[in-house]
Parts: sequence; C-alpha cells; structure tokens
Amino acid sequence: MNTIPDHPLRYALANELHARPFPMLTAPCRAIFLAIKHEKDAANRNKSQDRDHLIALLDRYGAPHPQPGATHWSGEIGKHVLKWEQHTEFVTFTVFLEGLGERAFDPVDFDVFPEDWLNGSPGLRVTSAMIRIEPRPEPEEVSRKVNDWFVAESLAISSVLDDAATIAGDFRIDPAGHMRFVIFPAAHTGERRIGRILQRVCEIETYKSMSMLGLARVRAMGDQLGQVDSRLTRLVSDMAVANHEQPEETLHQLLAISAELENLQAQASFRFGATGAYEAIVNQRIEVLRESRVAGRQTFAEFMMRRYDPAMRTVKSTERRLASMSDRAIRAAQLLQTRVDVDRSAQNQALLESMDRRADLQLRLQETVEGLSVVAISYYAVSLASYVLAPLAKAVHLEKTELTALVTLPVVGIVYLMIRKIRNQVH
Repeated sequence: MNTIPDHPLRYALANELHARPFPMLTAPCRAIFLAIKHEKDAANRNKSQDRDHLIALLDRYGAPHPQPGATHWSGEIGKHVLKWEQHTEFVTFTVFLEGLGERAFDPVDFDVFPEDWLNGSPGLRVTSAMIRIEPRPEPEEVSRKVNDWFVAESLAISSVLDDAATIAGDFRIDPAGHMRFVIFPAAHTGERRIGRILQRVCEIETYKSMSMLGLARVRAMGDQLGQVDSRLTRLVSDMAVANHEQPEETLHQLLAISAELENLQAQASFRFGATGAYEAIVNQRIEVLRESRVAGRQTFAEFMMRRYDPAMRTVKSTERRLASMSDRAIRAAQLLQTRVDVDRSAQNQALLESMDRRADLQLRLQETVEGLSVVAISYYAVSLASYVLAPLAKAVHLEKTELTALVTLPVVGIVYLMIRKIRNQVH
C-alpha cells in the first residue's frame, strides 16, 4: 500500500488539541487553584524554572516527573490530584480534594502547597482561589449559603449550561488571601460537565486577573502620558503663531516627544495586546456557560459588564490615546519640517543671489586686473624688445625713442591677444 510522508509536526499538532483534558469530578469535592507569574517580562522567562518548581512539589509527595519539555501534567500527589499547566505568561496549579472539609473555604486546605515551596516560587501569585463543589440543595438553602459565604453587594450567581449547575462568587479576596467560588451541580450533571464548569470558573478568574494588569500599566503611565500630552499641545499651539521663532528648536522638541511616545508604545504594546486577548477569553468563557438568572441576582456576565468592562475600556482608550498622540507628534514634526525646509530654501536663494553679485563684482575686478596686466606686461615686453632690437636700430640710425615707439603697439597687441587666449582656455 502506498503511503504519503507525514509532516514532522502532524501528530504533535493534532495531539495538542487533546493535551489539556477537563478534569472529571464528583460532588462533593473541593479544589485549590493557584496562578503564578514572573514579575517582569514573563513571556520571555526561563520556562525551565516553572518545571523545576513543579518537580520540587512532586518530590515532596514522591510523584513521578513530567516529560522533558512538557507544558502540562496531571497526576496524584498523596491523597489528592494535581493538574499543572504552563501558559505564555503564567503557570497554574489546581489541586482536587475529596469531600467538603470541616468548614467551608477552610484556609487549611491551601496547606497542600508547602509554605517553603511557595516562598521559593520563581514568580508572584496572580490569583488563588478556593472552589467548593457540593450537590445543589433547595433554592432557599442555596441563597442562605451564598449569603453567608459572599459579600452581597458583589455577589454574582447564575444557573449555567441549561441548569446543569449553579455557580456563585463575589470576586473578592477573603481574609486568607484567596478568591472564593462555589459550584452546586444538579443531581443529573455528569463528572465531565462538572469538571468543565470548574475549569471555566478558574479560567474566568485567571484571565480576568491577567487582563487587569493592563489597567495597572495604564495607571502607572498616566502621569507621564499627561505631561507629554501637555508639552505636545503647547508646541503645536506655538507653531500656529505666524511669527513663530526658532522652528528648528521646536522641531527637535517634537522629535524628542515622538521618541518618548514610541518608547511608551514599545513598552506597553505587549501588555495592551495581551489584555485584549485575555479580555476576549474572559467574555468567551462566560458566554459558553449559557447563564440564566437566579433569584433576581446579577450573573457573572452582568458583574463583568458593571465592574470589569469599564477597566478594559480604560485600557483601550489609553491605547488609542497613545497612538493618537504619536500620530499628532509625527504630523506636527512633518509640518514644522516643511516650514524649516521653506525657510532654508529662502535662505539658500538669498545666499545664491549674494554669490551671484559677488561673482559679478569679481568678474569686473578680474577684467580690470586683466587690463592692468596687459599694460604692465606690455611695459616690460617693450623694454625687453627695445634692448633686443637696439643693435638693429643703431644699424639703421634709429633713436631709442623711435624704436620704442615702433615696437609698443605690436607688443601691446600681442600681449592682449595672449592674455585673452589664456582667459578663454580657462573658462
């Protein structure tokens, strides 16, 4: 049978679509979630440090190591199950624990991560969450529990996936430093669907936290952007003055502002792009949950619309403002450069006219000098000719004065013709 050669990446790319399966969970249970990110330039970090940190945790529990170069791992650590994933800017650890524990959202559950191991992390915590999964009780009991566990003003609760479960959370950090979420699956909801719901909740929280880094960047650069905007506005206003002086100095200032804006754009471009991507993921993850309202409370989508979307619009408006300022600076510099070029052309024209006048004066002076040169050279030539022809003049009985008179005109004529010939050759 004839076979066609496979692309070397065919199987790897196909398997990538199935590389991160959803967990299979049975209520009641609970999950501990942790996302870690390098403080600076996380996208270009040494990702081997992430794997080394994972291996250090696995060694605590005597668990097997992931394959070299692996970007995800799932397996047992002691009595629990760990799921580890490596992303572009961060890594996530999710530990699944059986049962509901002695009390709801007990900070002791987070001790599954040893304290010294947490302190040795190669990055910083972006978010951490405690997720409680328990069979859905009666609606009155659901309301009582969520009112006890969450801040009512921030509570978001909804029925998801055609009433497969009820999810709730307030997106607030509790006294132990963690987010809290609860999932009440219906009796008919299967293990895979529960796992998908929990995964979506963790992704919403993670990508929401990552996208909010864009807002932090915008606020950090706000003062500098305001100062640059004021300087740019002042320079552009000065350019409108008809008798504006020192255009070249203004041009240098505009070029400096353009360079500063380009630097700001270069520093923030990755964060702006990542924020947009993370925002899209948050909205997509909420959309696929297919929420419906519970007891008149706000849904996750409504919470994001009220609290999250304004932050994202701030980031987008700042990105547009930065791009607009950069364009303004470039256009102003181009206009001013045109003015400088026109001024220089006028100066060059005046200089050329001055040079023409000086050249005309030099030509006249040269002609005067040439006339004087003819006289001077002729004087010496006549003297020499008189000495040379003196014997002949004596032989024919001519006086020296008569001889000089006879040779003067021919000598002057010859000298004039020679100087004119030389001048023509030079020109």
